[in-house]
Amino acid sequence: MQSAPTKPVKRSSGNIFLVGMMGAGKTTVGKILSRHLGKTFIDSDVEIQQRTGVNIPHIFDVEGETGFRQREINVIRELVQLDNIVLGTGGGAVLHEQNRAALRANGVVVYLKSAVHDLWQRTRHDRNRPLLQTADPYARLKALHEVRDPIYTELADLVVMTGKQSAQSLVLHLEQELHRFSTAEQLKI
Repeated sequence: MQSAPTKPVKRSSGNIFLVGMMGAGKTTVGKILSRHLGKTFIDSDVEIQQRTGVNIPHIFDVEGETGFRQREINVIRELVQLDNIVLGTGGGAVLHEQNRAALRANGVVVYLKSAVHDLWQRTRHDRNRPLLQTADPYARLKALHEVRDPIYTELADLVVMTGKQSAQSLVLHLEQELHRFSTAEQLKI
């Protein structure tokens, strides 16, 4: 007698991982989505700050981007093992294969995709974005987007444009897309 096939971890964990550029709305959307779905929201950047007791710009100042990224790898490796979470990742988390593999294997990955102009409007006054503390932050944001967009797209199970709609409207649209994705995945079993 054969046993029923087990569901892949990706679906059975109930996890939803939000990826995208800084300013795409991962934290805002993640908090609302988690409330709607009865899941726990975790922001990987906030988790890093709580564990170190300092803010991200300070970590960048002391350890550089390399030190920060290693902390990020360690935190994501732990967080993806949880169940029933919505995880908002840092914008650069996808740059490391360890993070991509961990996200891919342990939940549904959603890319919150935004136009560079919209990202600029949302981040231009935020001093807690170390990568944008340059002479030309818009150019830096555009360059980061050009490198990261293909990575986010390749990694994502779903790509959702953030546009100008409210966070509530975006979450409702995302819930519909997640339902469609879940239904399509169940048919593959």
